[in-house]
Amino acid sequence: MPSPEPCAPGSPTPHSDLECKVSCLEITFNSNDEAWHTVTSGSEESGECLKQYMQLAIRDGCGSPITCPDMVCLNHGTLQEAEIACLVPVDQFQLYQRLKFEREVHLDPYRTWCPVADCQTVCPVASGDPGQPVLVECPSCHLKFCSCCKDAWHAEASCRDSQPIAVPTEHGALFGADADAPIKQCPVCRVYIERNEGCAQMMCKNCKHTFCWYCLQNLDNDIFLRHYDKGPCRNKLGHSRASVIWNRTQVVGILVGLGIIALVTSPLLLLASPCIICCVCKSCRGKKKKHDPSTT
Repeated sequence: MPSPEPCAPGSPTPHSDLECKVSCLEITFNSNDEAWHTVTSGSEESGECLKQYMQLAIRDGCGSPITCPDMVCLNHGTLQEAEIACLVPVDQFQLYQRLKFEREVHLDPYRTWCPVADCQTVCPVASGDPGQPVLVECPSCHLKFCSCCKDAWHAEASCRDSQPIAVPTEHGALFGADADAPIKQCPVCRVYIERNEGCAQMMCKNCKHTFCWYCLQNLDNDIFLRHYDKGPCRNKLGHSRASVIWNRTQVVGILVGLGIIALVTSPLLLLASPCIICCVCKSCRGKKKKHDPSTT
């Protein structure tokens, strides 16, 4: 991978005041201080704060894109690799590139890692039905394994039958299908996740999939958390009833606000639509005349 081009810090005027978007503090910059102007969002941050922000994002982000540190950034931009390279040490940038590549492989349904610890080869996965086990052969060590459970290839048995026996603890199994197990796999990317306590609505840091910790059901579209109102997971969310009602009230308020905005602006758009159509037609005619050959 080619090294990114170096970038340079901004040049604030001597003794200028600037609000750092990371620490939210008003900082007075001298002529020798660094202020960084991010390309993706246009916001400015203290150089030292931005370095700490990036190092923390690399350590905890598992290769995910590093978002703009400005919490109210309207562009929702992500920092470019050139910006990351000139703000973190070389070893941190190499770690970010490695984690980013590993994340891409985990999310790619047509690539997977060889399960042999000393091999670490990226193996191609043949196309098939999503979620169905496929025979994969490592091009380096020639191991044949299952694309779903990463165990030795089992043509007849299911993945659940070939899984190792869960290690028991005082509270049940250490990992596996036990509802109270503290370690489980993400239903989408199969990354192991540990939960100590708290909310049962989990989001995988690797693939951003949201699911219920107890039954592993998909919760990506359950904005009201109705899953915890009935069934075996009823009242297992981990929050009080009042906090759940408050969360739903906020969601309803946002949806109602968006509906009111759409209702108010729709008549204005209908009234302005003839003018917009006329402007578009006029622009198209002008372009057509410009491309037509001149007549004599």
